[in-house]
Amino acid sequence: MLARVHTASLLGLTARPITVEVDLARGLPTFHLVGLPDGAVRESRERVTAALKNSGFALPLRRITVNLAPADQPKSGSGFDLPIALAILAAEGSIAPTGSRPLAALGELALDGRVRPVRGALPAAAALAADGAPQFLVAMENAREAALVRGLRSIPVGSLRSAVDHVSGLHPIEPAAAGEPSPPEEGGRDWAEVRGQAAARRALEIAAAGSHNALLIGPPGAGKTFLARRLGTILPPLAGPEALEVTAIHSAWGRLSPERPLVTSPPFRAPHHSISATALLGGGSPTRAGEVCLAHRGVLFLDELPEFRRDALEGLRQPIEDGEVVIGRARERHRFPTSFLLLAAMNPCPCGWWGDDRRACRCTPGVRRAYRSRLSGPLLDRIDLHVPFRAVPFLDLVDGREMERSATVRARVEAARVRQLARGGLNARLEPGRGARWARLGSDGRRLLAGAHDRLGISARGHVRILRVARTIADLDGRDAIEPSDLAEAIQYRVLDRSQEPSLPILEGRERTCRSTSTSDA
Repeated sequence: MLARVHTASLLGLTARPITVEVDLARGLPTFHLVGLPDGAVRESRERVTAALKNSGFALPLRRITVNLAPADQPKSGSGFDLPIALAILAAEGSIAPTGSRPLAALGELALDGRVRPVRGALPAAAALAADGAPQFLVAMENAREAALVRGLRSIPVGSLRSAVDHVSGLHPIEPAAAGEPSPPEEGGRDWAEVRGQAAARRALEIAAAGSHNALLIGPPGAGKTFLARRLGTILPPLAGPEALEVTAIHSAWGRLSPERPLVTSPPFRAPHHSISATALLGGGSPTRAGEVCLAHRGVLFLDELPEFRRDALEGLRQPIEDGEVVIGRARERHRFPTSFLLLAAMNPCPCGWWGDDRRACRCTPGVRRAYRSRLSGPLLDRIDLHVPFRAVPFLDLVDGREMERSATVRARVEAARVRQLARGGLNARLEPGRGARWARLGSDGRRLLAGAHDRLGISARGHVRILRVARTIADLDGRDAIEPSDLAEAIQYRVLDRSQEPSLPILEGRERTCRSTSTSDA
């Protein structure tokens, strides 16, 4: 007697269809599980046996062989419990699935027969829908995320008994409705809460509009982290394929809300500086995505940047440049998308007061150079905006005038992105070879840029990033051509190209020349 139930196995971020085949043969009662199962899958024998017994079903007194096909593909996770149990019952004849279409299921079984949620229900549902499955039995907590896949009926089952009754047609279960968008991650924060720092607010608006990487440099207490955590409030929400792509990534990590699983707010990830390179970039066994992938379509915030491990920081080069990270293993290669906005913060020196006019720096030049040397030149070259912070004056702190709210700034950012997408993509990802189309410069602009190259020693990558930032500044102002003033502002953001020991007074002039983003400064 042979029965088949379809399911899916998560490999990285991709789910692959798996067929659970059960054969009941004469012989001593045994339970064999084959098909490259990992430890969690092998342990399903005990969970399935107990769940069948406690749900009122008798385990067949036969030689049970369970094959997970294709047999040459590694299988991991506890989601095979429910399809194995249903396949055993179907092979024995205890249930007779209605209809001729294949049966698909995914879920972990508790010993009392309850169905528990698992990671990766959304990628699994997408894989099974593409494979032709009409319905998908999953835990009640996974049902609304699986229902996001069009053309697949997501059936929420709370127990093995209810799954059997549904499959047999005794008590059909209504399909779950697609989940609603998850609540914003910013938790009520607003751009208007930031006092002072007009130049920094302007720089981060540019970063949000073009998805440019930014480094915030300033003394302790100047508001670097405070402002950084409000960047997400001015980013446009995710929609359509982008929202489903991000939702699938978080589904693979098991981080979705059961009732509101759809991720529409750009992710904001802020790992601690003690994080390992594997946790930041991805890897492990089985291979899982890292923080750079969880920040896809959102913001990766690295506070206290020089305190991160050197191997973790250097590993960021490929994700920043290519928009993906590739994890290679002996049997497989995993590609994780990493189109994030890198936002980092650091002090100008170990004590934090180099260049500040309120307190004297206690660091020697050698200590400051050693601190700076923790960040390699190639990494800094991939950061578009070097944003200075100074201590907020007392009068700005107590100023009661209303500042621009997040909704106002976000409208400008969205308008700038519409112009960019009409051109073929966000400015931070525009290819240098297409520069003749998106970065046309007049004679004044070329002379200005040539002078900056001579004085600052800008690299070819830095040159392209200056043009990209200038293009974003022009887009924010609604102009097709890049003006010399746009180039001048973009060059001002290359602070670390100017000096081996940048101090905050070097940058004071920018706050007077930049276009303010607050109504109080207007």
